[in-house]
Amino acid sequence: MALKLITNFQFMQPHCFNSTSFPLRPSNLKLSSSHFIPRAEMESTSSSQIPPPLPEKRVVVGCGAASVDFLATVASYPNPDDKIRSLSLKVEGGGNTGNALTGASRLGLTARIISKVANDTQGRGILKEFEADGVDTSHMVVSEGISPFTYIIVDNQTKTRTCIHTPGNPPMIPEELSQSSLFSALENANLVYFDGRLHDTALVVAEEASQRKIPILIDCERKREGLDELLNLATYVVCSEKFPRAWTSAPTLASALVSMLIRLPNLKFVITTMGDKGSLMIEKSQNDASEIEETDVETLLESLQERVDSTATIPTCISSKSDLRISADGIGAISGRLLAGTAEKIPPPELIDTTGAGDAFIAAVLYALCAEMPPEKMLPFASQVVCLISLQAPSKNICSSFFMSNSKYYWARGKNNFE
Repeated sequence: MALKLITNFQFMQPHCFNSTSFPLRPSNLKLSSSHFIPRAEMESTSSSQIPPPLPEKRVVVGCGAASVDFLATVASYPNPDDKIRSLSLKVEGGGNTGNALTGASRLGLTARIISKVANDTQGRGILKEFEADGVDTSHMVVSEGISPFTYIIVDNQTKTRTCIHTPGNPPMIPEELSQSSLFSALENANLVYFDGRLHDTALVVAEEASQRKIPILIDCERKREGLDELLNLATYVVCSEKFPRAWTSAPTLASALVSMLIRLPNLKFVITTMGDKGSLMIEKSQNDASEIEETDVETLLESLQERVDSTATIPTCISSKSDLRISADGIGAISGRLLAGTAEKIPPPELIDTTGAGDAFIAAVLYALCAEMPPEKMLPFASQVVCLISLQAPSKNICSSFFMSNSKYYWARGKNNFE
């Protein structure tokens, strides 16, 4: 849901607003994988270092949810029939697609969104904040009705969040997206992203993108109506920890990932995010390894876990050999490799809120794909981005000294200044 505010750097900040004030934020902050540099390496870096250019192919289109989030922070989640007070209340732009594209734009990508809001105060606020963040809203549908919104209860004790979503009314239908608007949105697009919502419209967009041979990334939180049709067109999938087993009925997470790649032959990789346990990824090989002896995915996963440095605090990625024949008992086998990404270790007192972590991960993956970043760099990069938003409360200002003193990586631009 809503991305956290990091106002001094304008980095991964949510489109945040209320009914009377819409704070504008410049969208000139740029990121790339090499902007996160280990401190020791930075100390030896020339002060005249020029940051690398942005990816040449950086136009991303997203189709899905754009909404308003009402985040109430409480000391602990209430019991049934309790009456409690909130510790704080924030009103922020939300929705998986809205958040992911806001993050992608802040990372330097050219982001276009296809979604629907109402012509009400909240809808106008959503549009204004997207525009302030550099997200192209010219393909959004605006009509009379009610904009979608979500109540989010943030539990300070368990660091969890509970979401209660109310869809917009009336819902978006394919006929509201004209052919000219669809073609314009996909013009020169390098990647198209879906969060599984607005499934009828999303399928129209996905089919056109597929015909144009534009890669498709799908974010799978849970089983949804129409998601299977979208997945058949997917090039990449990033999913929640629970989704693979729920979708495939496989007995374990690792075997479920193998099953997904078998059932979805167009997939190049599938990633599942696991919170503080990091991420797990299977990348399909371009070479046919059917003649190679099969390796059980559970055994392979155990071997990767044994190689993880438990003392490391910064994100890392452990990869198996390439072009293995990875099998799952009773399911089948695919050619590829298994990768395990670790999460940055955040001391519990510093962990403020994980709301928006999944959307931040998606934004980083979108950037990594546009930058043609290998998985070994993509997974740690995405974990770093997630760490930055998880450390901060939604509206807490951050100064540069925070990164210099507390982060294992810090931001470098030009003469090592924050810009």
